[in-house]
Amino acid sequence: MKRVRKVEQNYFEQIPIRSQVRPWTEDESGMVVIDVENKGLANRIAQRFFHKPKVSHISLDKYGTVVWKQMDGTHSVNDIIEMMKKEFPDEKDRMLDRVVTFLATLQAHEFILMR
Repeated sequence: MKRVRKVEQNYFEQIPIRSQVRPWTEDESGMVVIDVENKGLANRIAQRFFHKPKVSHISLDKYGTVVWKQMDGTHSVNDIIEMMKKEFPDEKDRMLDRVVTFLATLQAHEFILMR
């Protein structure tokens, strides 16, 4: 007997939402900068002995910045991909892979939630 696995929702219909625990700003050129607080014992040791900062600032490139700004709880993954294809028409063939990989990385590091 064949087992059927139920898929709850198509990935492209999901809506990525920025995590509230990851504050962000824009730099002078309009690029997104995400602040990450370095917590935990290992980070405290590194801060004390190796002068590692308490907060790391992650600067996104032009692609990441556009995607990040679209993750406001109203745009699906498919909406973001289509918008990116229009924003960067010379690279539309690579946009699906670029956006899905970026979203997977953000989700793995708890920068976003998928709804």
